[in-house]
Amino acid sequence: MGPLGPRYQLLVTVIEMVPVTRFLAHCPGTRGRPPSDRACLARTFIAKAILKLPTTVDLIDRLRCDKTLRRLCGFQRLGAVPSEATFSRAFDEFARLELATRMHEALIVATHKGQLVEHISRDATAIEAREKPVKVKALKRCRKKVKPQKGEPGWQTVRRLERQREMTLAEMLADLPRHCAVGAKPNAKGHKDFWVGYKLHLDIADGGIPVTALLTSASLNDSQAAIPLATMTARRVVNFYDLMDASYKAPEIDAACRDLGRVPIVPEQPRRDKRKKEAMAAEAKARRAINFAAPEDVRYRQRTTAERVNARLKDEFGGRFVRVRGHAKVTCHLMFGILALTVDQLMRLVPG
Repeated sequence: MGPLGPRYQLLVTVIEMVPVTRFLAHCPGTRGRPPSDRACLARTFIAKAILKLPTTVDLIDRLRCDKTLRRLCGFQRLGAVPSEATFSRAFDEFARLELATRMHEALIVATHKGQLVEHISRDATAIEAREKPVKVKALKRCRKKVKPQKGEPGWQTVRRLERQREMTLAEMLADLPRHCAVGAKPNAKGHKDFWVGYKLHLDIADGGIPVTALLTSASLNDSQAAIPLATMTARRVVNFYDLMDASYKAPEIDAACRDLGRVPIVPEQPRRDKRKKEAMAAEAKARRAINFAAPEDVRYRQRTTAERVNARLKDEFGGRFVRVRGHAKVTCHLMFGILALTVDQLMRLVPG
């Protein structure tokens, strides 16, 4: 096939490090026309994320005119490239099977087995989608009323973070909203940016390696997904510190991280407390005068990794081109990009 460009080399590396056939069930022969090779179709969706192709039509056109890409994906001749409908049916199947999520999890477990991760940076980013948002009035609130026990004054309201402390991982994931909604998040200038779609929550290890990903509604607060993310990450890697911004400041999150054997590092936020704000400013000035930096502040600087990973996912691996609808399909589309991004970051850390 001749020399390969950087993007094609990354595609070959992803195919070699995470064999698709290992995650696809073998289908025995049935009556009728045999289905298209699902392994080849899965490789094409990985190539779609790596080559930043917005739509499936663009992917098919690229396969038909690019012999090198066609052979890398497993199609030996031009007539073997299936139609757009076949691609759509295969992608729906991959979304239901959570193929890309399982491939990414297996890659993280295999590459981090027997290793320690120093920092995990937790952050969320906006994912715009071409869907109609679900009306908020028809949805359940995150607060639920609990019937009082004998001797208690009356009905009590329990927050989601309090309920998550007594839930299993499956129950926590089922409790999080997954519908398309309107989200709002302050930007660097302090103004709110609005979007329609979802919110992607990521746990990122040192070196810019995404360890865990979770897709929720855009209207969900970042803190509501912290405990499920921490629980999922604990099953894949062993880390020492959880780096989170001020939106994750909650006693339930702090206790959950410490129960998992980690030290949460969250900056203090005075908000509207003027006395606390003045005291923090005076302390920061005194530290600068003696050229002293707290160990927590030094470690928190590592959290800039999360911003770079979010930017690379959107700019280089298709995170900005979401043309599918529904939580399962959007998750599958993003996870193919996260899989390619993870392999790329792992290869950058290889010495020599």
